[in-house]
Amino acid sequence: MQDAKPVAVDPDRTGSESPRHRAKPPRRWSRALVAVAILLVAAGAFALAHVWSPHANLRITLGPPGSTAERFITAFVSVSRVQHPRVNLDLVRVDDLAGSAKALEERRTDLAIVRSDAGAPANAQTIVILRRDVVALIVPPHSPVTSVANLAGKTVGLVAGPLQDTNTRVLDMVLSYFNIPAKDVGRAILPIDALAQAVRQKKVAAILAVGPMAPGEIVDGVAAVVRATKGTPGILALDEAEAIGKRFPGFEAIDVPVGAFRAHPATPSESVTTLAVTYRFAASELMPNVVAAAIARSILTTKAKLTAVTPLAAQIEAPDPDDKSPILPVHPGVAAYLSNGDQSFFDQAQQYLYLGGVVISLAGSLLAAASAGWARRRSEAEWRPVRRLVEIADAAPGADRAELAALEGEFRAIVTAMLGCTTGAVSTDCLSAFATALAHARDALDRRRASLGPETALPSAPTLVVAH
Repeated sequence: MQDAKPVAVDPDRTGSESPRHRAKPPRRWSRALVAVAILLVAAGAFALAHVWSPHANLRITLGPPGSTAERFITAFVSVSRVQHPRVNLDLVRVDDLAGSAKALEERRTDLAIVRSDAGAPANAQTIVILRRDVVALIVPPHSPVTSVANLAGKTVGLVAGPLQDTNTRVLDMVLSYFNIPAKDVGRAILPIDALAQAVRQKKVAAILAVGPMAPGEIVDGVAAVVRATKGTPGILALDEAEAIGKRFPGFEAIDVPVGAFRAHPATPSESVTTLAVTYRFAASELMPNVVAAAIARSILTTKAKLTAVTPLAAQIEAPDPDDKSPILPVHPGVAAYLSNGDQSFFDQAQQYLYLGGVVISLAGSLLAAASAGWARRRSEAEWRPVRRLVEIADAAPGADRAELAALEGEFRAIVTAMLGCTTGAVSTDCLSAFATALAHARDALDRRRASLGPETALPSAPTLVVAH
């Protein structure tokens, strides 16, 4: 039996190096992976914060040229582009308010100005209330018309303009509530000054005007009647306004204070109750809550800047989040914003940081699990040669000549692969166990070769000696 020649394992040896043994030490790899993962997760958290912040590409109806709707939308777009550059507004031209409502209902636009009594679309929800317009029946001084019932058989004047057809329907609804057939009341649609002259000539008994308690159609109508009659006109009271609003949901009751339309002499001379309609900035019910809330916040917080561009913005008001109106209900996103209050930048940043912390924690857990699995697989790979050497030692006593030759060849391959490992690729404990297993396998092979006789002798295989 030949003595095995010891072979020293040189940790710095680089010859016959297998690619799979060129890896860095496990600890260095783990630290590098953790650092890279944390950086990637942090970058992802900031990216999510940027993507989830309110942004949108929205279509908005512009309204007919020269209308109050067009002036307001123009002002809103100019302010919005400065305040919210991530909200892109594409303007959609429509002929009138009815066309605006139809465009929203047909989903050809995302935002539109609608009037509560002018065929509000079924899919519309309120973002903000732009203004409330009073429905005023202006009567000349000393008029015998003291109630709507007195209008039967007389003529009512209406202001010519883009809303003349809509205001004519208002007159028809008011008359129908008092059971006055529309055909029993004449209509004269004329410019303001011509209507005032018709009042002076007693060709019309009253003028129906719809406008705000501010410069607008009613104020102009009162002033024209004052000039034509040299007297103080009156505003016909509609004490049944609340009941009318319940029958026709597009209307609501409103109390007009003394002097709302003229200071001296005051018009009206005493507080009166009448009807009002609302102009609303409406959105489709499909608009995401976060986008609707961002638009409402943009309008309400920039009201002063909007007013500087157009006085019409001075009457903007937030809708009642508890309003249960069957038409034009408040958008859920706007209701949540109005109920919960505004969130500061730090509140939003805290939410994003909290979300980022959750993501980082989850990523850390996944990384730890992956690292543990990777370490386990590396450990199994390190100890596999040791186990195989033990198996070779167990198989050697019963091997024939051919099997012994195969075992000898596998033995040498294992030794060669181990010699090709770089520094730190194999742990000290594994290397020590490998040396023991190598000596055990070498002894078993030598014993079997000796038992088979000299003719089966093979060149002696190296023995591993651990260099300390």
